[in-house]
Amino acid sequence: MQIYFVRHGKTEWNLQKRFQGAHGDSPLLTQSLIDIGKLADYLRGTNFAGIYTSPLKRAKTTAENFAEISGYKAQINVDERLREFDLGAMEGLTFSEAESKYPKQVDDIWNKPAKYDGHSIGGENYPEVIARGLSFGQEVAHKYQNDDKVLAVSHGAALGAIMGGLLGYPLADIRKNGGLSNTSLTILETKDKGQTFKVLTWNKTDFLDRKMVDSDSL
Repeated sequence: MQIYFVRHGKTEWNLQKRFQGAHGDSPLLTQSLIDIGKLADYLRGTNFAGIYTSPLKRAKTTAENFAEISGYKAQINVDERLREFDLGAMEGLTFSEAESKYPKQVDDIWNKPAKYDGHSIGGENYPEVIARGLSFGQEVAHKYQNDDKVLAVSHGAALGAIMGGLLGYPLADIRKNGGLSNTSLTILETKDKGQTFKVLTWNKTDFLDRKMVDSDSL
């Protein structure tokens, strides 16, 4: 079975280069609604056995708009395991503010995942996010048939950890495939009920048909 992982549409805080995390939230930009429509058009004809989303508004709105445009009629499943990485005291800060106050944490979360200490600022560590991601992926893999497809809407930092964990990467290399853009599509496949996954598509954005800028991937 295949899991189509989608990062939520771009928000005002993404544009402002501000950490949102597990509790901060801001509205989607008008451009994001257009982008979600393009994603739905790109995936038109793909029959999803289920749609899952993080409980945060930016992800739920992405999932709901995608479902409406796609004509998906079943209930959308809200799953806490898809919530964004809890970034503790960094949430709400601009990247430059966070780098000034918490330089080691900012460097480690992006560049040295095995050394990142989120507990030091009241947040999560990578192993905790990876664990909930593994739980989600394995549960979904057991719930659906081998030829089923499900769509899961989550967040940039969380998805990096979740998908790296599903792919079996060691903690130090959990982000080795790079970051994820807003409204991007990544497809992972398992043929053994979630014991192992492989990448079919990573951070696909060409269907958006526009020039990507740096704040699209922050």
